[in-house]
Amino acid sequence: MTQLSGKEKSLYVQDIFTRIASRYDLMNRLMTGGQDISWRKEVIQRADLRQQSRLLDLGAGTGDLARAALSQQPTCEITAADFTFEMMRAGRRPADTFGWANADALALPFPSETFHAVVSGFLMRNVVDSRIALREQYRVLKPGGHIVILDTTRPKRNLLSPFIWLHMHFVIPLLGTLLSGQSDAYTYLPDSTEAFLTAEELEARMKEAGFIKTGNKRLMFGTIAIHWGEK
Repeated sequence: MTQLSGKEKSLYVQDIFTRIASRYDLMNRLMTGGQDISWRKEVIQRADLRQQSRLLDLGAGTGDLARAALSQQPTCEITAADFTFEMMRAGRRPADTFGWANADALALPFPSETFHAVVSGFLMRNVVDSRIALREQYRVLKPGGHIVILDTTRPKRNLLSPFIWLHMHFVIPLLGTLLSGQSDAYTYLPDSTEAFLTAEELEARMKEAGFIKTGNKRLMFGTIAIHWGEK
């Protein structure tokens, strides 16, 4: 799978998330021991939302980040955008007060300088071209706006490396197979993580796209990272 590129990778990723949509949130809780809830809270805190701030939750999936934003800043105006209809369908609730949009991260259907903040959770490793995705996020941000990215990252080698490898290559695929019946989807997670940029490389690409005041913070034994920057 990690050898796929361009349209093939795009279709493959869309198919995977279509098939696991109904179990996506449950698997996130299990794989992270529930820590993903606190990570999303931190993402929203770093987005520095104010009253009536316009927020784009890109690769929104089932809308967890959008709801975390509303819990912290109820007056913000949110657009939750995703590439996969089934993920949005699985997350959509009658009580939602934010809008949903089908969107490709490489060609966002929004005017330039629309949003005060753009956040994403586990999106960037799935896009075909991270440079284009970052440039698009930069384009739709207002001057002074914030970008915050939550994603997996390649962990640095240390004493825990063998245990991390076992967790990623055996525990996660086993859980995914038992709960969703989609074994290939949960082999994709470790494969795509190992093929993705390191936290330092992603930060360098953010600077390349024009972002300033960038930084990153590793979590969960170095396998997860939060990145931030400003336009």
